Amino acid sequence: MSEPFVPPPVPPAAPLPQAPPPGAYRVPVGGYQAPIGGYSAPAATAPSRATGALALVASLIAAVVAPIVAGALALRIGMLVSVNDLVSVAGDFVVAALSPARAETLWAEIMFWLGTALGLFAVVGGIIAVARRRGRGMGIAAIVIAAIGPVLFFLAVTLMFGIGNGIAFGPMV
Repeated sequence: MSEPFVPPPVPPAAPLPQAPPPGAYRVPVGGYQAPIGGYSAPAATAPSRATGALALVASLIAAVVAPIVAGALALRIGMLVSVNDLVSVAGDFVVAALSPARAETLWAEIMFWLGTALGLFAVVGGIIAVARRRGRGMGIAAIVIAAIGPVLFFLAVTLMFGIGNGIAFGPMV
């Protein structure tokens, strides 16, 4: 036969809160409410995007302005100095051959170092902007543009020197 049905045991009721001892301070249910018109914390302001913007401007100067100026100088150097004079028979680079274009060579080197310094500043500033969320998109763009800058610089200088050399010392027909 079957055993008689035995209902499951009923869990004990939750204990009732104890009454505070005599003389205790009473606390309202749910905690204290903030006073109306009292002090409140100021609203958080959005971080400045100036770090990212500064890094982006530096990267644009390093990757666009410096190669354009150096390319124009390289065109002038190419028109003054033949590539055949720059390389000796042994394959060595002859620095003295650049003497007709001293000023242009100096300014091209200044543009190289200016582009390098601004490019490094842009990479570091971009990393700081990304890490601190101060113009994150501009910081990422600054890092990418500054990384492409040296390629653009050497491409511009090489092409413009070759064009200038071809204009001045090309085959005479």
